[in-house]
Amino acid sequence: MKTAFLTGITGQDGAYLAKFLLEKGYHVVGLVPRRSTVDRWRLEYLNIADQVEYKDGDLLDVSSLTRALKACKPAEVYHLGAQSFVGSSWEQPILTAQVTGMGVLHVLEAIRETDPAIKMYQASSSELYGLIQEPQQSEQTPFYPRSPYAVSKLFGYWMTKNYRESFQMFSTNGILFNHESPLRGLEFVTRKVTHGVARIAANKQKELRLGNIQAKRDWGFAGDFVEAMWLMLQQDKPDDYVIATGNTSTVEEMCKIAFDYVGLNYLDYVVIDPQLYRPAEVDILLGNPEKAKRELDWTPKTKLEELIHMMVEADMQRVVKA
Repeated sequence: MKTAFLTGITGQDGAYLAKFLLEKGYHVVGLVPRRSTVDRWRLEYLNIADQVEYKDGDLLDVSSLTRALKACKPAEVYHLGAQSFVGSSWEQPILTAQVTGMGVLHVLEAIRETDPAIKMYQASSSELYGLIQEPQQSEQTPFYPRSPYAVSKLFGYWMTKNYRESFQMFSTNGILFNHESPLRGLEFVTRKVTHGVARIAANKQKELRLGNIQAKRDWGFAGDFVEAMWLMLQQDKPDDYVIATGNTSTVEEMCKIAFDYVGLNYLDYVVIDPQLYRPAEVDILLGNPEKAKRELDWTPKTKLEELIHMMVEADMQRVVKA
């Protein structure tokens, strides 16, 4: 039985990936920071919380990472842990740089010190492209990060590549475009919308305040994307891959899908709040997943409309129980 070690296991991607790996027959070990409480609601939502082994440790403490790796002896490491909300990175730039940037280096060093043969997946981000240099972004598109989060992710991207080239480590970057699910945090716009729609439909909320609804994103389903993470580590050689749907939609279009699902007109409820605009906006992201399709034989299965319907349905059930 292969062992996989996951950072960020209590997040959206960590939970879906843990479920995927358990179904593949892996022993799954998750890194959890020692806090007053550890919120495992996503793992519980997927009914896998008691099937995972947990190791105490922190991305800011490389010695704890090394001890965890020596204890569980994984074949694969999936580094998903980060301060992952772009908006917060302007308010907490130093913390974001330490966790989202230096955290990658700490994981790479822990692997190098423990067993350089361990394969590593690094969760890179489409936010690297920022002020886009090409209409559709591929592995060859130049980066232009537009937030402290994206700049920190860029450091992690290049460190992952550097350790691959310097120490012949199997370290890969998955440049994932936006991927959503019922497990998304409420701070992310898709979940903010679907949760707001569910509350409005239940007469528990009057309006939905949003920022730039003309921003365009390439949205996919997180449950589809975690398969691509695993496929990257099954290749003969490490490489970097864009994971995306190849389609882009505005926040406004996404809102319409969500409100239409409950029979409401979004124009009656959406309020534009200038305070919710980003200091430096990323206007459009559109990924080119052709390399992943060709080399990994990976294609996304879930359309945007199906994804948003799934999220609204889950939020409606939560609102009823609240």
